[in-house]
Amino acid sequence: MGKPAPGHDVAIIDSEGRELPIGTVGQVAVRRPDPVMFLGYWNNDAATSAKFIGDWMTTGDQGVRDEEGYITFFGRDDDVITSSGYRIGPGEIEDCLAGHPAVQLAAAIGKPDPVRTEIVKAYVVLRPGHAASTELAADIRDWVKTRLSMHEYPREIEFLDSLPLTTSGKVIRRILRDKAIVEEG
Repeated sequence: MGKPAPGHDVAIIDSEGRELPIGTVGQVAVRRPDPVMFLGYWNNDAATSAKFIGDWMTTGDQGVRDEEGYITFFGRDDDVITSSGYRIGPGEIEDCLAGHPAVQLAAAIGKPDPVRTEIVKAYVVLRPGHAASTELAADIRDWVKTRLSMHEYPREIEFLDSLPLTTSGKVIRRILRDKAIVEEG
């Protein structure tokens, strides 16, 4: 994301509004008053209040600040996967999955799990000429295991013909999270 523009107080905070140390993932927030900050949601004071922790307006983005002051995007609040105490951003997993020769498009979500809080579940669209199988799912899992940390590999892989996308081509993970919950229930 880069460094904040001069005149804007941007920080990485925790759920109590405390600034977090360098290298710690947390909520990206902007301190008020800020000349470009929105005034509030139309006729919805409760939603406006929910955006603030003290004088910090939360953005809905998770990020981390480095020693030089650069903020790196980690994921949207609702997209971050919490598994066995790890906070996992889906982007890195999706990039790794997309590098597999059989994968055309992939999405990673957190599926509720009674032991780990959530597990990483991947939805995969295959390239033409490849067929879904348990062997291919195992190969894709192994691909991720050898390229990312062990807690990031997808414990479940489901093959789909297509993924739900926005008009700008971004995966709508909310629909996939809802799908995983419905299938479990």
